[in-house]
Amino acid sequence: MAVASNFLIGANDEHGINPPTVGKRTPIMPYIGRSFYENEFNRQAKIDFMLACLRCGFNVYDVHPELSDISISTRVVRTNRANVNLVVTFAYNASGDGVTFNNANGLEVYYSLYNPQVAQSRTLSQDVYNNILEFTGGRGRFVGTLSVGMLSSVDCPATLIEAGFMTNFEEAKLMLNPNYVLEVGEGACAGVCEFLNVQYVPREIQNYPTLRQGDRGNSVKMLQYLLNEYGYDLSTDGIFGGKTYTAVLNFQKNNNLTQDGIVGRNTWTALLNLNPTTNTLRRGSRKSAVLYLQKLLLSYLYPITMLDGIFGAETERAVQAFQAENGLVADGIVGKNTWAKLLSSSGRPNTT
Repeated sequence: MAVASNFLIGANDEHGINPPTVGKRTPIMPYIGRSFYENEFNRQAKIDFMLACLRCGFNVYDVHPELSDISISTRVVRTNRANVNLVVTFAYNASGDGVTFNNANGLEVYYSLYNPQVAQSRTLSQDVYNNILEFTGGRGRFVGTLSVGMLSSVDCPATLIEAGFMTNFEEAKLMLNPNYVLEVGEGACAGVCEFLNVQYVPREIQNYPTLRQGDRGNSVKMLQYLLNEYGYDLSTDGIFGGKTYTAVLNFQKNNNLTQDGIVGRNTWTALLNLNPTTNTLRRGSRKSAVLYLQKLLLSYLYPITMLDGIFGAETERAVQAFQAENGLVADGIVGKNTWAKLLSSSGRPNTT
């Protein structure tokens, strides 16, 4: 087996979200009256991919850290200057007029015949394709060729993932489903591991080391990326300094954990949401599981305008609506029965 730390993995998310790239969106989603934008999926899938790569021991390079869109030429220049060993781009497909939903569906993964390492790009793409299908259990369409800059003009093996069709109603909902997004990111990482002959390290609690102030390295980067998901504004520099320590303390406080600034088993479990269903959530809750709940509800088309991890009136109304529509007592409390329905649901049906 190869040593993961010998490799630098490039990660790229297509388009931007602040402001949203024009045209890269679903049709208007019923019940919530807005589109899901492509980068809402792309960026989170990229982050989940980088987190998986860091856990597996790789070094990572974020080609597109900005929230705004940037040109393909800038992305290519950055990728080549960073001298990455390969680059993975996350995207979401569309078919038809973009205004109405249709039946086109499934995973497509691309490489370019013009890439200087075309054979390696083809193998990388096939490995990524196979592993994403294994992790998601979704439908695959094909591994194909495409001549775009992030595949053709970079100096390393490159692949582009079109993880579904935003013009397919059911796959549009998956764009914001935290379980699906995570599975795509993890599957892509497993594909990279297979391509580079590196051991894939599962997303299990024993694979996250105890961290404390003064530590450095990729595990600290993982911590910082995860804390940023909960609204902390940290530099992902891999240094466990004072600002990271304060963020850990605040996170522990919000999750009813011992406030010692040490990231051990319980803090990692909360950060990763490994056991969200063990939490009973109600109005006023601020645990990490609330953010997961909000993302699920929004992907199921229950109106959530603020993904802030705070169980307020809006989240309570969404929970009550879900409960009423699924034969549960509509008390707004997310306990065992509501979690079970949430995890077995595919969300509201299409009314358009």
